[in-house]
Amino acid sequence: MTRASLSIGFVGLPNVGKSSLFNAISKQTVAAENYPFCTIEPHVGTVALSDTRVDKLATLMSSEKTIYSTVDFVDIAGLVKGASKGEGLGNQFLSNIRETGVICHVLRCFDDPDVVHVDGKVNPIEDLDVVITELILADLQVCEKALEKVKKQAKTGDAQFRSLEALLLRVQSHLSGSKLLSLLSFSEGELQLLKPYAFLTLKPFCLLANVLESDLGGKNKWVSDLLSIANDYGVDLLEICVSLELELAVLTEVEKKDYLASLGVVSSGLDQLVALGFDLLNLQCFLTAGIKETRSWVIPKGCKAPVAASVIHTDFERGFIRANVISYDQLMKVGSFKEAKEKGLLRQEGKDYVMQEGDVVEFLVQS
Repeated sequence: MTRASLSIGFVGLPNVGKSSLFNAISKQTVAAENYPFCTIEPHVGTVALSDTRVDKLATLMSSEKTIYSTVDFVDIAGLVKGASKGEGLGNQFLSNIRETGVICHVLRCFDDPDVVHVDGKVNPIEDLDVVITELILADLQVCEKALEKVKKQAKTGDAQFRSLEALLLRVQSHLSGSKLLSLLSFSEGELQLLKPYAFLTLKPFCLLANVLESDLGGKNKWVSDLLSIANDYGVDLLEICVSLELELAVLTEVEKKDYLASLGVVSSGLDQLVALGFDLLNLQCFLTAGIKETRSWVIPKGCKAPVAASVIHTDFERGFIRANVISYDQLMKVGSFKEAKEKGLLRQEGKDYVMQEGDVVEFLVQS
């Protein structure tokens, strides 16, 4: 299999904090001037995810280097009403967003006379409605174009095309009612049929309320309304102060932890967003450790050991013999692989073993 990847695209109206958030979490310098469409081309930042498990394993093994899992953050051009018809940078926006795994709707939830709002007033509820409406309209266009072709093919009597026609008609009807496709139930087979169309409103998404630092902890006047909307959609709402994330970006891990503790905040916005992204894309990590390197690898939940091995090298799946496995917690508790073997904690697993989060693995393969 190809390596499972986590990509999160920041979308929203201009000047809601997307580029500033991208700057904070990627530690890259992307222009964030106070005018619409400052971000024209999508900026992609590949960020290494700090993982104390990797650090501790590397120390245990005296590894020469450590390699962390990564997440791609994509800062996409601001969208405006009419984007589905090409208004603003609509066509570019819609094309770029199709490449991301998770859509993160960034919503401005603060007043600031020095930061222009594209519609002249701050209203994150209306902003979200604009973006979602444009995504639905874009999907409707894709669906109707596909139907034109499929209807002609279905006239031949081919059962497969007739089934696809019926499915697309159901999709068209749902979208015409201004509803997200994620709210419509599909079988696994139907999802496979729809996959080539890359419908935007089928993608997993979350809402991100960009609030002032003083409003963290549910003090913002818009957050309760957004939470109600998030519940209706069945998605998560993250409350993040982008200006705080910019401050955290220049601190060491220790300084960041102390600063967050002083504010009564458990984790940074980046940590919350990454954890949510992993959950939405059904991903997890396993670890490998040795003298040369200790490394974290991203895989889909539920995959078996040979498939996980192929993430390291494609030939490993075909040549898979077995996997020596121990959970990270068990290994750290006994203190060494030697102790783990002596205590019978290092298990030998075969081709049917389903990988678990935090497994420390050594794959044995035929050369």
